[in-house]
Amino acid sequence: MQLFDADDARLLAEAALRSITDSTARARGDEFFRVLVRDLALALEVTYVIAGRVIRMADGHEGIRTLSVWGGDGFLPNLDYSLEHTPCQDVTCQTMCFHASGIQQDYPLDTLLVDMGAESYIGMPMVDTEGKTMGILSAIDTKPIDENKRLLALSLLSIFTARASAELQHQDREHLLEEKVERRTEALRAAQASLVEQEKLAALGALVAGVAHEVNTPVGVALTAASAMSSYTAQLVAALEAPKVSRSDLVNLSARLNDAAALIEQNLHRAAALIGNFKQLAVDQGTEHVSTLALADYVQGVVSAHSPELRKARIKVQVAIDPLLRPRLPPGKFSQVLSNLLMNAARHAYPAGQGGLVIVSGAQADGWLVMDFTDHGVGLAPGVRERIFEPFFTTKRGQGGSGLGMHIVYTIMQQLGGTVEVHSKPGEGCRFHLHLPMEVRMTCPPPA
Repeated sequence: MQLFDADDARLLAEAALRSITDSTARARGDEFFRVLVRDLALALEVTYVIAGRVIRMADGHEGIRTLSVWGGDGFLPNLDYSLEHTPCQDVTCQTMCFHASGIQQDYPLDTLLVDMGAESYIGMPMVDTEGKTMGILSAIDTKPIDENKRLLALSLLSIFTARASAELQHQDREHLLEEKVERRTEALRAAQASLVEQEKLAALGALVAGVAHEVNTPVGVALTAASAMSSYTAQLVAALEAPKVSRSDLVNLSARLNDAAALIEQNLHRAAALIGNFKQLAVDQGTEHVSTLALADYVQGVVSAHSPELRKARIKVQVAIDPLLRPRLPPGKFSQVLSNLLMNAARHAYPAGQGGLVIVSGAQADGWLVMDFTDHGVGLAPGVRERIFEPFFTTKRGQGGSGLGMHIVYTIMQQLGGTVEVHSKPGEGCRFHLHLPMEVRMTCPPPA
């Protein structure tokens, strides 16, 4: 056995310290512990080096989950083991544990020592800045450990348990930070989803109010005509009960009754059409099934459902779509896109009530549906154009604008496997270009 004097031992320790420090300097996480156990085993010339974290086992006892294990000439698989009846149990009590030889005899119930053929053991705890034992760093050999190796091992382990403890604390802080970020991200997603749903309900509420106001007009006309019709009928009955009645009076009363009936029928048809368009739009927005749409008629129906808002903004909508175009789309999602684009035009394209024209065109091109929403209004400033699809971005802050309408359009177009682009210059109008499959396949419920 080769013996070293104090200077030799110091030089050997310094060389080993420099070597391990250099090799672990840039390593982080799992890689740090792999490099550490390997280089410690080589420096100490021992068979095994184990770095492990203290855990709570299923039976309630403390245990070790290895972070990295060096065994002989390579890395061994990580494992969990109980601390009961092991030398590591002493280490977690924050005391250095050293057995120059006979470790199996000292801990006869530790089967892991038997499997390793262990003869000697030296270990130290990893203690955090609050004095809590986080893990262990231990060197195990199949031969006895002499005094020189013991001193070298104590020097190196005392230094690198501190470094390993700092690494574990860093990992724990990163894990806590990731969990906090994930929780806040989930909270933001939930809040955004809730706001998107509120935006949809607000849009539907505005549509209901507009349709209700619009339906009042034909219903009111029909009621007035029905009242007049009742008066004409009473006059006709009185004329027929009179001793004498002229043919001209009967013809005149009959003509008035006929006009009133026609007026009632015309206005009730108009009210029924408005309610039908609104009902279809409301039903569509509550479902995600894919169906074949007669696109020109469907777009015209959505436009009609929004006619109160459009008329208030003095906007006329021209639908230029081939009547034979039949894409397969989810009406609910598609109607939300149409509704938001129409309302965007009503609120932003022609300010100050100047009014104007919006053209909705569509065609098929190489298996894709290509649509354009074009106005000749005030257009978009560059800063607005670049941010128009961002959530919560609005130029109407404080005027009822939530900033979610165009974000919903962008999100739904992605869900449908398509894209939306905006082309605009200040004072030269705005064009939204939609590009989506002629047959959309909804394979799973899309996110909010």
